[in-house]
Amino acid sequence: MGPLVPYIISEEFGLVIALAIGVAFGFVLEQAGFSTTKKLVGLFYGYDFTVLRVFFTAGVTAMAGVLLLGHFGLLDTSVIYVNPAFINSALIGGAIMGVGFIIGGFCPGTSVCAMAIGKLDALAFVGGSILGVFAFIEGFPLLEKMYHANNLGQIKISEYFGMSDILFGFLLAAVAVAAFIATWYIENRVNKRKNVLEPGMKNKYALAIATLFVVLGIVAFLPGKEDIINMQIAKAKRQQSCVFKEIPADKLADDIVNNFYALNVIDVRPAEAYEEWHLPMAINIPFDQMLERQNKAIFNQKLRTNIFYADDDTLVRMACLKAKFAGDSENMILSESAEEFRKLFFEPEIPEAGSGKQLLNIYNYRTNAARKMLEMEAAMKSRSAPVKREVVTVRGGC
Repeated sequence: MGPLVPYIISEEFGLVIALAIGVAFGFVLEQAGFSTTKKLVGLFYGYDFTVLRVFFTAGVTAMAGVLLLGHFGLLDTSVIYVNPAFINSALIGGAIMGVGFIIGGFCPGTSVCAMAIGKLDALAFVGGSILGVFAFIEGFPLLEKMYHANNLGQIKISEYFGMSDILFGFLLAAVAVAAFIATWYIENRVNKRKNVLEPGMKNKYALAIATLFVVLGIVAFLPGKEDIINMQIAKAKRQQSCVFKEIPADKLADDIVNNFYALNVIDVRPAEAYEEWHLPMAINIPFDQMLERQNKAIFNQKLRTNIFYADDDTLVRMACLKAKFAGDSENMILSESAEEFRKLFFEPEIPEAGSGKQLLNIYNYRTNAARKMLEMEAAMKSRSAPVKREVVTVRGGC
């Protein structure tokens, strides 16, 4: 839920949703029999693989959902927390947990679920877990070197093997299907049952598997949000149907001085060029970052006019087109480049002696406008840089 907060769900309402999800999760665990040690340890003895099937189902469902929502720009996958891969401690900790799982019959999550319905063995397991946590904390100085050994950082399996997320998704889905089939045969053999599905179950399983691979196929073969916008831009350029509203430098300077509250002056150059010099009151949204979630509100508002500028005429027009297809705001482009604006207002040529009154008036207007723009920028310095929303990813897991 982290990537949806605070853009779609408020932080306060997020706590309410988290509580509801927690209650629902506990209910599903209990209904699936995960509060019963006999069902949980059946995985290790081969007579009940419900645990494996439930977790594989949850994993591939979440994976498909994340890939699909991220593909169409509905989920910001860049802020999803990835647990650091401490290989040595993960192997040792996994072995300890596995032994504890077999002996106690619970994992940490299922033990809390069983304790919630009043099972005393679960209460003992939770109590032992708490003691184990305190023992680990007190003994951490002795274990720290081992704990941090072989740290690969926040890396995904797909990154480790050098493959795309969608390719890994297909592989994981195939492994899940194979595991379902294999464990079904093992389960039937151990329980001395015939390899025959209950009436109607074959169609349900086939539908579930087909749905999973259809979703993955959509992500793999259909264009995503950014691809669609780029195709619309290319089509508009090809058909020469692009109509750009332009604003000359003198008019923009006047609007910055007198109507700055009605403008978003947007520098679409790289951050380095923006830091070197930019128009007063301008914010920096590099062209390749325009579709990022924190910029979405700027291209979906009607209260201000977005005015784009850059050093390159093609780049500023592409940015204006991208904003047009990405949102619903009023967009314009600066007729001049950033360098031309700088020279007109901050390095103007002093009229020669005997120059006409018109040239002198233009010179005075531009120097006065430059002074006022700098004064305004100094007075409202917080607007001279883009507002960065810091999203803190929540750490956690089972």
